[in-house]
Amino acid sequence: MDADRRAFLQQAALIGAAASVPLSLAVAGEAATLARTRGGRIAGYRDHGVHVFKGIPYGADTAPRRFRPALQESAWRGPRDATQHGASAPQNGSDGPGSEDCLFLNICTPGLRDGGGRPILFYIHGGGYNNGSGSSPLYDGVNLCRRGDVVVVTVNHRLNAFGYLYLAELAGPEYAHSGNVGQLDLVQALQWVRRHAAEFGGDAGNVTVFGQSGGGAKIATLMAMPAAQGLFHRAMTMSGQQVTAAGPRAATQRARLLLDALGIGADVASIATLPTQRILEASKLRDPSRVEDSSLYLGPVLDSRTLRRHPFYPDAPAQSARIPMIIGNTHDETRAFLGGDADNFSLTWGRLPKKLQEQQYVDLSPEVVIAEYRRLYPDYSPSDVFFAATTAGRSWRGAIIEAEARARQGAPTWAYQLDWGSPLDGGKYGAMHTLDIPLVFDNVAQPGSRTGTGADAQRVADQMSDALLALARHGDPNHVGIPHWAPYSLQRRQTLLFDLPSRLENDPRGGERRLYERVPFVQRGTM
Repeated sequence: MDADRRAFLQQAALIGAAASVPLSLAVAGEAATLARTRGGRIAGYRDHGVHVFKGIPYGADTAPRRFRPALQESAWRGPRDATQHGASAPQNGSDGPGSEDCLFLNICTPGLRDGGGRPILFYIHGGGYNNGSGSSPLYDGVNLCRRGDVVVVTVNHRLNAFGYLYLAELAGPEYAHSGNVGQLDLVQALQWVRRHAAEFGGDAGNVTVFGQSGGGAKIATLMAMPAAQGLFHRAMTMSGQQVTAAGPRAATQRARLLLDALGIGADVASIATLPTQRILEASKLRDPSRVEDSSLYLGPVLDSRTLRRHPFYPDAPAQSARIPMIIGNTHDETRAFLGGDADNFSLTWGRLPKKLQEQQYVDLSPEVVIAEYRRLYPDYSPSDVFFAATTAGRSWRGAIIEAEARARQGAPTWAYQLDWGSPLDGGKYGAMHTLDIPLVFDNVAQPGSRTGTGADAQRVADQMSDALLALARHGDPNHVGIPHWAPYSLQRRQTLLFDLPSRLENDPRGGERRLYERVPFVQRGTM
């Protein structure tokens, strides 16, 4: 018997559980570790001195209560193996097919039951409201734990139709919360974290939620949900905004489209027992919105129950006014998902208008947009204009609107833009969507990182991860490794540009901001 296995069994015996420890719990080269939760004991492992627990249930299997708020997880006997991630939510794509038994979280912590009172960092994954999980290597929390003496939590929750299909007006009061059960899963996970903070060496009164893309949008929505009030105390959103939610009429229309695709007539409630894959396949139908050509939009709903107001319209939510918040984006967001088409890197001025018409998602004349970009940036190529305009004409404007709303409210808010670009592939992807994830997690060497592992990547990671840690510990992201970062104001629009070197700039891309202010901003799925 190796020393790590012997140490694990000795620890288990101390709490009367040695006989029920499964043999699969031994982790090569790492000592095992035990913690106690409301459901029972969990057995994880140590990674570079950090206690790691994966696949911890925070709620019950959702299949018996499909489209309804989840119940608490069932208790178990003996230590539960917590060395592997739990199932992702049902979904198409690389994280699928998943399981309706998907309410799991993962925890990394430097100490257990030691009264450490550490800040807790709670990460919500991206993938819009359709895909993803908290299991990516990019979200590994060990480096953040070691760097800042914090607790890091990642989470899975219900997505797509299983988390956001609004059936309240079609299937009766039993499904009153159906359009937001994915959000309620996150609330349940935050409640679990608050209850167990001391067990994992954390401070229940100092929880920072942070998330990228869809994770940021979910955070913006949580900031307006009464059920989430008091469960977190700082926030950081990365290329993810939610200005408005789907209205109940629009959400009901989309639910009807899905039900029709499933061939369900008057028996609406029968969807609660259909195979998951059948629902996922039906969800691939085209969304009725003319704003973009994509699959059916399913996201948070203004249902007057769980979500009683739009997240950031007509103003910032009063319940979150005291929460210090970072709002960020990357300079070249759309190079991540429009860069897969090689043609987009060799556009001509003649072909650019049609490409913009299809991809900028804002109802402005492409000729007007092109003329203004050529005036603002005379050195830009047609492809440069394409990527810049699609970035500004999609999600970037939502970040500006949220920062403006917070500034009017007098809420403590810091804005950033990642300007440092990926050196891979000749640098053609620039500061693309998702590039800030490994930088903020200090995980540039993890699989999936597009930063490279050079000294420059690590220098930017040092700046960004330390800003997150400073926000979590002090409620202010300033630290010695960056220029003084002034809060965002309507007068100056101060924005920290993360780069080498980083710099604070007033109203970067102000010309683009004024261009797109000519038309109303409409969040996807609102209508």
